[in-house]
Amino acid sequence: MFQTAGVVARAGSELVRDSTVAVINTLQSRGVRVLVEERTAQMLPLKGLDCVPRDQLGIQSDLIIVIGGDGSLLGVGRDLCDCVKPILGVNRGGLGFLAGVAPDVIDAELSRVLTGDFSAEDHFLLQAEVVEENGETKRSLALNDVVIHAGGVSHMLEFSVFVDHEWVYDQRGDGLIVASPTGSTAYALSAGGPIMHPSLDAIVIVPMFPHTLTSRPLVVSGNSEIRVRVKNAALTLPKASCDSQVHLEVAPSAMLRIRKHPVPLRLLFPVGHSFYGSCRSKLDWATRLGGA
Repeated sequence: MFQTAGVVARAGSELVRDSTVAVINTLQSRGVRVLVEERTAQMLPLKGLDCVPRDQLGIQSDLIIVIGGDGSLLGVGRDLCDCVKPILGVNRGGLGFLAGVAPDVIDAELSRVLTGDFSAEDHFLLQAEVVEENGETKRSLALNDVVIHAGGVSHMLEFSVFVDHEWVYDQRGDGLIVASPTGSTAYALSAGGPIMHPSLDAIVIVPMFPHTLTSRPLVVSGNSEIRVRVKNAALTLPKASCDSQVHLEVAPSAMLRIRKHPVPLRLLFPVGHSFYGSCRSKLDWATRLGGA
């Protein structure tokens, strides 16, 4: 089913390296051409690999395989989502909500995926734009969330929030999290936001430590445009962080605009994958008080 697979791995871990070698061995044994990201190839003991830059993986491959944690998959997802190629994650990180293949079953699970035995989910990304007063725009994508905060300084922000050009509220607090359903189980969850099924066409807005007793998370349509303007930006150096990996400075006169990216990211999972099963195992839903 897949003729060419691109392989990307997180650097700096022997466990990741070993799992990457296992992935490549399985692919080659099944007759799949393997393209390895240049930086990934540098950590591997294998010789004679076909190495390409990351941006070429999405062009030349039918399938992208990411070995690492969810953070690794977030970065690859942002970089390659517009190539419209499916991504399969091998979990060598923490929770592993997005990386569905466990490292001890790589050969069995990957072999099944290569024959078409998998489930697929489309996850939309958020598109963040910081629009300056002079019209200059800085952009980034986010699979999980866009977080506006005071940068490296502990400082309370004052900001206004608009949804589809309608004023929602003025707020004082540590910042604001705007999350996709994919990101609802990440930072937004820690801040008290709701858990959203990945299939929902919705965006959640979660205040961070608001200076009020009545502020609550707000769920809006996935087609909404959310705008945030920081009112006291001159007193601090606020930033918009996309997946906690890309950081855009928000100038005093700038507007942060967030909306759904038009091209979704397709994630593949082994057959039997369940979002609720992941919540039970990774969020301890199945744990009972007293261990009974």
